[in-house]
Amino acid sequence: MNSDDLGQDLHDRATRGEQLSPENQMQLDAWYAAQDRAEMETLSGTMPVRDAAILQTQVDAAMEQLTTLSRRIQKTAAENAALRREINILRRRLAAQVVLQPA
Repeated sequence: MNSDDLGQDLHDRATRGEQLSPENQMQLDAWYAAQDRAEMETLSGTMPVRDAAILQTQVDAAMEQLTTLSRRIQKTAAENAALRREINILRRRLAAQVVLQPA
């Protein structure tokens, strides 16, 4: 079992309320400290400018796609509303023709 697996196992046991031996508790504390250091390195690291520029380009492209899609949805909604109005007019005309025709 590698040290990460051991640390996870000890963490699991400790969080379930199992009493750890002093040696296991020291191993768990060391694992916690290593996890904290790794997390701090990850959080304190700055993103390279190149990566930030790539991400910004991707965000800009996604925003453009959203804008285009939004316009397309608005256009379709307007076309649907016009078609509904036209259908209602045609239904009224048809109903009027049925009423005016002799039986």
